[in-house]
Amino acid sequence: MTPLSTSNPRIINSPLRIVFAGTPVFARVALEGLHLGGHRIVGVLTQPDRPAGRGLKLQASAVKSYAIEHSLSLIQPRSLRLDGKYPQDAQEAQDKLKIWRPDVIVVAAYGLILPAWTLQAAPLGCLNIHASLLPRWRGAAPIHRAIEAGDKETGICIMQMDAGLDTGGILTQQSCPVLTQDTTDTLHDRLCTLGVQLLLDTLANIGSLTASPQPDEGVSYAHKIEKIETWIDWEQASKTIERKLRAFSSAPGLQTHIAGEVFKIWGGEALATQPTDKHSLPVGSILNISTTGIEVLCGSGVFQITQIQRAGGKRMPMESFVLGRSLREGDRFEMGPRCLNP
Repeated sequence: MTPLSTSNPRIINSPLRIVFAGTPVFARVALEGLHLGGHRIVGVLTQPDRPAGRGLKLQASAVKSYAIEHSLSLIQPRSLRLDGKYPQDAQEAQDKLKIWRPDVIVVAAYGLILPAWTLQAAPLGCLNIHASLLPRWRGAAPIHRAIEAGDKETGICIMQMDAGLDTGGILTQQSCPVLTQDTTDTLHDRLCTLGVQLLLDTLANIGSLTASPQPDEGVSYAHKIEKIETWIDWEQASKTIERKLRAFSSAPGLQTHIAGEVFKIWGGEALATQPTDKHSLPVGSILNISTTGIEVLCGSGVFQITQIQRAGGKRMPMESFVLGRSLREGDRFEMGPRCLNP
């Protein structure tokens, strides 16, 4: 996933004073669009640097990197709650917002809860760029969950934030199809592009827009991805496993194990063919191994693994894995912890 390059940004006659709050690449793309689109970014909030990679070195967020590259005023509070664990951070943020005097605060995948004082800190309030068609998939991982659930459509909403979790009124929205082969990466990139244009259109017409309340029907929550979800349940249908892999393919991936040896699965697909001896083998059994992939019996159908990684090793295509393979036809991938302890 790479940041958007906006070659023809929308230039408006009356640029707004904007404070931007966001953290990952999805947010960086929105910040870049605002910056190149003629608005005045008077301040940026992003989460503190986090340890990442094998060495667990502190790593700046994508939004912080962009802010530093373009000399934008930046703070990284650990919390915005004045009565919370880090009141000094929240107080610094409140003081900064008084200095920055934003017309509007734009939020995209920030990762911190905005308390009441922040929602009231700008005349036009706080606008959130959310990657779903609300009220479906409120919460932290809407792109992942849309793919995992097999949704045919998702989209972008520009929402007027309130005190709830993605419950505010909708100012504008635009749908986007979820393609059969979409991964979180590919869908993320299309939604990034869509989100920038919709945000700029919304801000250009902000004075004439009225937020529409979200309907009470169709509410669902896109909970944060938990590590225990990465274990493959071979009792599931092969199509279900394929969707989950496409949802988790960039991170954290899926995993399974045989006799205690863990394998990460990064590529695979549900096969149209059905095994003729399905009822004589337990689910998780390896039916065939070739340079094309490892065919595994599922609760319904067959799943073919096409990219695999031994624990502590490197990702490798099947051609390389097969040359030094330790797996054999008839071996059985065991159920993960989620399956053993539901």
